[in-house]
Amino acid sequence: MEYRPLGRTGLEVSTMSVGAAAMGGEFGDRRETESIETAHRAIDMGVNYFDTSPYYGRTRSEQVLGKALIGKRDKVVLSTKTGRFDSDEFDFTESRLRNEVDNSLRRLHTDHVDILIAHDVEFADPAVVIGEGLPTLAALKAEGKTRFIGVSGLPLHVMQTAIGAGELDLVLSYCRYCLNDTALAPYAREWRQAGLGVINASPLSMALLTPNGPPDWHPASDALADAARRAAAHCRDRGADLAFLGMQYAFACPDVDTTMTGTSRLSTLESNLEALNTPLDQDLLAEVLAIFAPVADTTWPSGAEDAWRAHGEG
Repeated sequence: MEYRPLGRTGLEVSTMSVGAAAMGGEFGDRRETESIETAHRAIDMGVNYFDTSPYYGRTRSEQVLGKALIGKRDKVVLSTKTGRFDSDEFDFTESRLRNEVDNSLRRLHTDHVDILIAHDVEFADPAVVIGEGLPTLAALKAEGKTRFIGVSGLPLHVMQTAIGAGELDLVLSYCRYCLNDTALAPYAREWRQAGLGVINASPLSMALLTPNGPPDWHPASDALADAARRAAAHCRDRGADLAFLGMQYAFACPDVDTTMTGTSRLSTLESNLEALNTPLDQDLLAEVLAIFAPVADTTWPSGAEDAWRAHGEG
């Protein structure tokens, strides 16, 4: 396992990190015992960064990960998120954040997290996030409930606005460095030069890059979903797996500190570890990138982007 500095935090994180959304049942029911066993195996294999949120499984992810880390808390960099509590419930007011962070710490069986992240900020009023939410995270950092703070989201211009408004330590970007979309790369280089840690999450673009094509609920455009289906079929014809190639591609990105992928099954963990240590098939990669070329770097609407854009320009 390779380790990289996470910005200016002083933390060293494994290039593969684990997002615990699946432990909360976000992508289908999971046995708690297998999730815990998978977390333990990941630690044994050198993975030292785990991330969760009260939103995942509506607190279940934090509960399961908290159990998994009993007796192992000192072996990992632990992050959770706050501000998003249900599919359409976002609250970045000081009183709610303070109350919810205390609840998260109890579920995680710890007196502090290493990283606290404002979750999917593009869905909330930028005036509240910037005027109340980010200052509250900074206060919680000063009080020792977290060592470092950051933001997460999909639209890169929103992340840029949030970074300019607060004293942040890191950024968690999802679905923006993967086979179909590398728009994160120039932003990541700029952020890292400024001393921020950069986390690349959801490298399979929320299940867009799967062997059977995107699920019905996926918000991708018809053109992007069709490209993903054609890429998956092409990989099958070549005796390969689009998801495996996608993980290899993300792990090879030089512009981020860690690539975070959801893992709650031993088989998925083992496959991801294999992808981490298997050289890319450059010919196959070129063929798949050519399939995505007409829709490269396109994404889907997410949250109150216009409000954030106006705030950033104001």
